[in-house]
Amino acid sequence: QVQLVESGGGLVQAGGSLRLSCAASGRTFSNYAMAWFRQAPGKEREFVASISWTGGSTNYADSVKGRFAVSRDNAKNTLYLQMNTLKPEDTAVYYCAASRISITNSPRTYQYWGQGTQVTVSS
Repeated sequence: QVQLVESGGGLVQAGGSLRLSCAASGRTFSNYAMAWFRQAPGKEREFVASISWTGGSTNYADSVKGRFAVSRDNAKNTLYLQMNTLKPEDTAVYYCAASRISITNSPRTYQYWGQGTQVTVSS
């Protein structure tokens, strides 16, 4: 089992940037495909980005493509999400998630989740 802890959220003005981190512990980090999801009040959890076990393959939601970048450092057991040109509609709780089995856009694929970090973008 792997434990995940997100950090780096906060309040930022539209057009600004934030970098989220997700620290993993408990199992070999490189054994897991990783993803970021987000959930705004009253909305379903939605896919943001994913990254393969070695980091060689990434995928993004259309809404963040070109603005967000997912990366991982397997030596540091850490997943990152660089968020640039933030918009008010990016406001949500952001979660990192891990999967040993596969990598998809569906939250059902991921067995392990962090507690989330709040990102608020003011207009």
